[in-house]
Amino acid sequence: MDETRLAAWIAGHLGEPGLTIEESRALGGGSIQENRLVRCRIGESTRDLVLRRDAPATIASSRSRREEFRLLEAAHAAGVRVPEPVGFCEDAGVIGAPFALMGLVPGIGLGPRIAKDLTLGGNREKLAEDLGRELARIHGVLDPRRDPPPALAFLGPPETDPARAEVAQLRANLDGIGATRPAIEWGLRWAEVAAPSCPAPALVHRDFRTGNYMVDETGLTAILDWEFSGWGDPVQDLGWFCAACWRFGRRDLEAGGIGSREAFYRGYRAGGGRAFTDEAVAYWEVMAHLRWAVIALEQGARHVSGLEFSLELALTGRMVPDLEQAILAATAPAAWPR
Repeated sequence: MDETRLAAWIAGHLGEPGLTIEESRALGGGSIQENRLVRCRIGESTRDLVLRRDAPATIASSRSRREEFRLLEAAHAAGVRVPEPVGFCEDAGVIGAPFALMGLVPGIGLGPRIAKDLTLGGNREKLAEDLGRELARIHGVLDPRRDPPPALAFLGPPETDPARAEVAQLRANLDGIGATRPAIEWGLRWAEVAAPSCPAPALVHRDFRTGNYMVDETGLTAILDWEFSGWGDPVQDLGWFCAACWRFGRRDLEAGGIGSREAFYRGYRAGGGRAFTDEAVAYWEVMAHLRWAVIALEQGARHVSGLEFSLELALTGRMVPDLEQAILAATAPAAWPR
């Protein structure tokens, strides 16, 4: 990475001609995109930024960095607790690819650590409630009955049948990597048959889970990773957060492995979230396992492609049989609509 060009771009964008880069290093996390800490020296002070750009290989369902940044801007403007969107560079000549800059948020974001380290996040029931409130705020960022602002025109109109659209997309993603998985195909057929209606689509995060928010010792500091966001059924986010596959071993704590489902729901309702039923959440929990299984296959394919050798990606691909077992258990013949 050419730090001289990067420093010149940041200096021009911020209107700080004397800006220099004091440190630049890779950050942990971000299993799909590349994140770097960029510490800028401005006079006598420093400013820490996070640079986010595409990894050498990515997955089909991930948005571009430009689209993700525009969604982050919209969420920030609506008061969602997210990192400050600082700027976006379209010029690939600066560092070799377009990139987004955002403010560094203090805290820990690693899902397994948050679930197991009880010194993080403060009162866990309050944390679950706060996350519910933030999710309700996310679902109110945009009004799907109106055209999105020009910067978000890429969203297009909402799907009239989000659940079946999700099934179709997952099938396309499987075909895209040439994967043949009968258990997943069985689950997708169940999801197609059992799909609930969606009376009120909303902007959904689509990766709202433990591991995609930051906490410190007192509580929540930020919601991260907006690369899958778009129109959809708001209940999808509730199901994704509560799905057993995202509890990091704390199966008793149904809200993301950190708190009770009741506290999470309480915060969501108190924040003005959309009406939902337990049956609809249960459907989207099964869909969470299906979608995570497909993503895990895509992650493994990134490693196999040779574009991005990674033990983490390879091991992610090995998670799929456990997810398939959960899918088959949840979609046994007795669970099919009559």
